[in-house]
Amino acid sequence: MGIPSRGDVRGQRDAVGFASRAETMAKVWDLSALPPEPEVFGPPPSPGVAGVICPHDDYVYAGRVYRRILPLVTARTIVLVGVFHKYRKFGAKDALVFDPYRSWRSPDGEIPVSGLREELLARLPPADVLRSAAMYDSEHSVEAIAYWLKHQNPEVEIIPILVPSASFPRFQDMASHLGKALADAMAVRKWRLGKDVAVVISSDGIHYGADFKYTPHGLGGVAAYTAAVAKDRSLLTGPLAGPVSSDKARAFFEAVVNPESPDEYRMPWCGRFSIPFGLLLLGEAARNLGLPAPVGRPVAFGTSIGFPQLPVGDLGLGVTAEANLYHFVSYPAVAYALP
Repeated sequence: MGIPSRGDVRGQRDAVGFASRAETMAKVWDLSALPPEPEVFGPPPSPGVAGVICPHDDYVYAGRVYRRILPLVTARTIVLVGVFHKYRKFGAKDALVFDPYRSWRSPDGEIPVSGLREELLARLPPADVLRSAAMYDSEHSVEAIAYWLKHQNPEVEIIPILVPSASFPRFQDMASHLGKALADAMAVRKWRLGKDVAVVISSDGIHYGADFKYTPHGLGGVAAYTAAVAKDRSLLTGPLAGPVSSDKARAFFEAVVNPESPDEYRMPWCGRFSIPFGLLLLGEAARNLGLPAPVGRPVAFGTSIGFPQLPVGDLGLGVTAEANLYHFVSYPAVAYALP
């Protein structure tokens, strides 16, 4: 941990790639709105969306994409669906991982964990749930986004969920259980999807290079880069776009993993589990609330070498990995709005 957890307050895993002080977060926020822009896909939906997919890489690389997608999220309570990179180390699979913390530290002060978490846990089958501080202290994919949400809305509260490996049918079962639990809890409170609650899904896109054991277009260079990002764009405009459905979630799942052995990548997106589960959850919550399926619209796309790094080195913010034509990562951003 870059900043250790203490008692019932979760600390900060990565204090290099992510801001740990208020002035650093404010500077990143301001600079990320300046040119050059990431690639955009037309006008975004209006703020108040039901859900988004957002990257979680170092702010100096991905900040411009965070800045285009997260302001579309205006709900106070965020179900934050995170990647669990080290699930193998902990032997986690076929369940959702919840944290035990009361709040999370952030550059702008503590982020409370919503009291809704305990109600959801009480409604879920025990087989669906793991709970571990150690698992959360090993993972950066939630904190990366949570700090941006806190900066733009000081009143935000989160329900973090890490998603390890599972088969697609198992994701369907868990999303059905959690989607109904979430909808039932919202109905009691008369909360609305998009206005009061939103689902934010953490995921970086393709990880290209020999280090990632993924070089289908050659070791690197301009041609390999062009081919790799074109494939990512096809996912944003294909299965990740349009009305959320089980078929589209499955199509994405089968594009990035071997469905017969989900631990095996076909394309190294670190959201290979968080995205299918998150989209299924969003669809189930909407259905149980009597709403139409949210509709996905690609908002922005970038890569770790697609634009200059944010100039915040003077504030101590750095990078956790190199970026070049032989080692790059992409950053997808998709918004899901109720029609």
